[in-house]
Amino acid sequence: MSYRKLAALSLILLLILLSGCGVAQKQTAGTAADQVIRYNLGAEPETLDPAKMTGVVEGTIANALFEGLVRYDDKNIPQPAMAAEWHISEDGLVYTFKLREAKWSNGAPVTAEDFRFSWLRVLSPDTASDYAGQLFYIKGAEEYNGGRGTAEDVAIKAKDSHTLEVTLKAPASQFLGLTAFWTLLPLNSQTITANPDWYTSPQNYVGNGPFLLQTWEHKQKITLVKNPNYWDAQNVKLDKLEMYLIEDDNTAYAMYKTGRLDFLERIPAQEIALKKNDPDYCVLPDISTELYWFNTKRAPLDNPTVRRALAMSIDRAAIVEHVTQAGEEPAYAWVPFGFKDEPPTSDFREKSGNRYFTEDAEAARKLLAEAGYPGGQGFPQLTLQFNNNLKHRKTAEAIQEMWRRNLGIDIVLAPKEWQVYIADQAAMNYDISRSGWGPDYLDPMTFMDVLVSDGGNNLSGWSNLDYDSLIAEAKGTGNNSLRMKAMHDAEDILMAEMPVMPLYFYVNDNLIRENIKGIIVLPFGTYADFKNAYVE
Repeated sequence: MSYRKLAALSLILLLILLSGCGVAQKQTAGTAADQVIRYNLGAEPETLDPAKMTGVVEGTIANALFEGLVRYDDKNIPQPAMAAEWHISEDGLVYTFKLREAKWSNGAPVTAEDFRFSWLRVLSPDTASDYAGQLFYIKGAEEYNGGRGTAEDVAIKAKDSHTLEVTLKAPASQFLGLTAFWTLLPLNSQTITANPDWYTSPQNYVGNGPFLLQTWEHKQKITLVKNPNYWDAQNVKLDKLEMYLIEDDNTAYAMYKTGRLDFLERIPAQEIALKKNDPDYCVLPDISTELYWFNTKRAPLDNPTVRRALAMSIDRAAIVEHVTQAGEEPAYAWVPFGFKDEPPTSDFREKSGNRYFTEDAEAARKLLAEAGYPGGQGFPQLTLQFNNNLKHRKTAEAIQEMWRRNLGIDIVLAPKEWQVYIADQAAMNYDISRSGWGPDYLDPMTFMDVLVSDGGNNLSGWSNLDYDSLIAEAKGTGNNSLRMKAMHDAEDILMAEMPVMPLYFYVNDNLIRENIKGIIVLPFGTYADFKNAYVE
């Protein structure tokens, strides 16, 4: 099925409950009495503090160790989690959450004050959370984070131990779903106050989710076990969840083939054709974009003409057909397919098309000459960094050759270990950097507000006041037609200046053993939820 069809399907069922994927080999994870799943997380987590998490690796762990006000079900509907119920005022501004009786893993009660404490901690300038912007929908939140207000000005109130009241500055229908996201997870305030480094060791780690952190063997494996104090523990069937931290795709694939893993993402491209007809091979929707960041603070990438020349000189169809090979769709725009527009029956990407630019080597050469580098002469040697796995390396090698052949420029490749790569990208210690962006909630804004000036996730250094104004306009109105128009207009500016170069829209290809059931994989957020998983 084409990606576009998968994206359309995802509007109906964006959360896929994995029940039909199986295994060609006969090894199994164990018997029904041995409720253990072994999954490759793919990298060492940067942190286990939800306030400082920025990626799917960390988010997958957080989703197992914590629980927010809501949790998504297999039909893409936020369901009561820590909040047993909620009420939204008629003007869409005031959310009142009634918390259920629940405990932390240390036996202490989960309270509304825990949520207030945790959200204000995210917003505190001292925390320096890259995802603090997820809370800017709340009245007073952006001002506090920016040093223009106080914590008391933020409209988050613990009315009593089981009532949390939140007031937004404008209606935002996506806010309810956001309360499931890792940045908005609650933390145990007493634990953090007593031990600021609580998240670095299993002995001090306190959560409220379906699992506990048992061990953390750095760069090898994280082991989680069932949390007996979880409010819904009777419906958690797994006894143990082993998350391996293997970055090399070939090593992980070998472990799957020999029965040492039960669930594997990122299948090596050369193996996909061999596995496509096997019952354990699954391709799921994934509303994400593969991209290269341009460091717009460094010459010559501070010139949008240069950036457009680089973007136009790549053959994306060749990359997805011959390198990645999982059915990805070439991307000529920032926001992928799969988000509702206005009217809700329309798709945001379909409405404005997937063609902000064309791939034309001759036109790209003219642009580069116009920027002062005819035939690539005088163009400085730039470095392209990427996290070191096989697919990203082969993609980088293909693009390196396309730029050499089509533009006459020489790019140096710099594969890096995950944590070094993340740190260098965050510090803008790069020329060009590979990345991927997936949605945190089901609205185009989860892509569009990434590029606002000085945004925590804007890794390009790019700034455009007209763009910022359009994003602010979209966030400040409850009129969905006006919201969508403002975001389309903003994407026009973004793609004209090209601080980020889209490569392709994802699909999520997996190998999952046939006796592994109940895993929910979200096409937004793109992490696996193991709460209801079990071994058949």
